Amino acid sequence: MCDGHNHSHPTHTHTTTRVPVAEQILSANDRIAQRNHSLLHQKKVYGINIMASPGAGKTSVLLKTLEALKGRLRLGVIEGDPAGSIDTERALAAGMPAVQINTGGECHLDAVMMEDALSQLPLDDLDLVVVENVGNLICPANFRLGTHLNLVIASIPEGDDKPYKYPGMYMGMQALIINKIDLLPYVPFDMEYFHQGVEVLNPGIATFPLSCRTGEGLDAWADWLVEQARAEIIPR
Repeated sequence: MCDGHNHSHPTHTHTTTRVPVAEQILSANDRIAQRNHSLLHQKKVYGINIMASPGAGKTSVLLKTLEALKGRLRLGVIEGDPAGSIDTERALAAGMPAVQINTGGECHLDAVMMEDALSQLPLDDLDLVVVENVGNLICPANFRLGTHLNLVIASIPEGDDKPYKYPGMYMGMQALIINKIDLLPYVPFDMEYFHQGVEVLNPGIATFPLSCRTGEGLDAWADWLVEQARAEIIPR
């Protein structure tokens, strides 16, 4: 099998070229992501891509954000999961238009999935689309969706070493939530060590420690989000 190298056989010589399949896939994805971004901008809808490991509290943050934004921004949701629709049902029950994407085992959403989901949302009636990506800290960082903001949610029980183990995820974000801070008295978590790891990768990143259980920090996060959305795209 020829695999991207020059070599000679006893009877002939030939050259093969490695086809950069991964690069082509990512390039095609980026073109569709740009199309998604243009659509959101045209519709004056701000988009957020939420990424986190399983159990970090993505859906809880989403539901609490909805409560905090009540009367200020109209939300729609795109839920990405390998299977099932539990989170979508929770979003619909909370009164948000929601679309479920089941990836069939894939570990991330991509721009094609996003494009299809956007076509199913009433964008003319929305100010903000929140995408809840598949839960892991590797693959989602490599596939742009066309949103305005990449948000990572870390949580106290996960441990303080995640920026050191998953630098790609922490380098590609524009905002960071540290969830479940009400557990700090009970779980070993060195906040200074965590912040040092983040700061090396993404200096000055907007960071919001909060607790969905107590409500601490939610207002600061919601106020910042409204400010970003209005500054970027929603001059209403």
